[in-house]
Amino acid sequence: MITFNQVSKSYTHNGATVTALDHVDLQIQEHELFGVIGESGSGKSTLLRMINTLEQPSSGSIKVAGIDLMTLSESQKRQSRKQIGMIFQQFNLLYNQTVNENIGLPLRLNKEYDRQKVQEVLDFVRLTDKGEQYPRQLSGGEKQRVGIARALITQPKILLCDEPTSALDGQNAYDILTLLRRINQTFGTTMVIVSHELNLIKQLCNRTAVLEKGKVLETLTIQQGQQQPQFSTYYERIRESLG
Repeated sequence: MITFNQVSKSYTHNGATVTALDHVDLQIQEHELFGVIGESGSGKSTLLRMINTLEQPSSGSIKVAGIDLMTLSESQKRQSRKQIGMIFQQFNLLYNQTVNENIGLPLRLNKEYDRQKVQEVLDFVRLTDKGEQYPRQLSGGEKQRVGIARALITQPKILLCDEPTSALDGQNAYDILTLLRRINQTFGTTMVIVSHELNLIKQLCNRTAVLEKGKVLETLTIQQGQQQPQFSTYYERIRESLG
């Protein structure tokens, strides 16, 4: 569904040329949970931003559902982005707007606001009674659930997750991981999860690309036996780990 063919990205910083991506080849299948793991500065976020056309490659081609993104006009790029949801590390919520208003923002921008859709997605992320609250009244995990609900409101075919759990503690991180898995299982959403956290990638993804200094060192398949068992509570996970 998503194909990178010899994609490179360079830019100039303080008079020096910096290579963010270096001849990257990737194939991400439809409905797949695909990880991209690497240290800070490895090019992970640049790769993610290219899928939703926020950055253009210096060379090479990127195709989504068979369409070469380099051939799209600006208006076509905007249409393409409607099929792609984005989840951010720091939530990116509007703190002067309620949860309902934050989630409904993409619909309002497209002049398609539907209160029922907002409530349905609130129910799905298990924030049914939080719609009239403001982000400052929520925990970190709840804020990320709002961010996920906002990404889901347009029913995207692709969900891009940029360090989705790194700002959260153990239980909240685990709950978000479980929610992402449920989204994939319920809607068949293709997900690209960028992280430096090996455990997140290991527990959630089917395959992962290992990125270092802009190069894909290897694409690894994660065996189901390697993925950690699912537990309903934090206590159960601790008990299993320490027992």
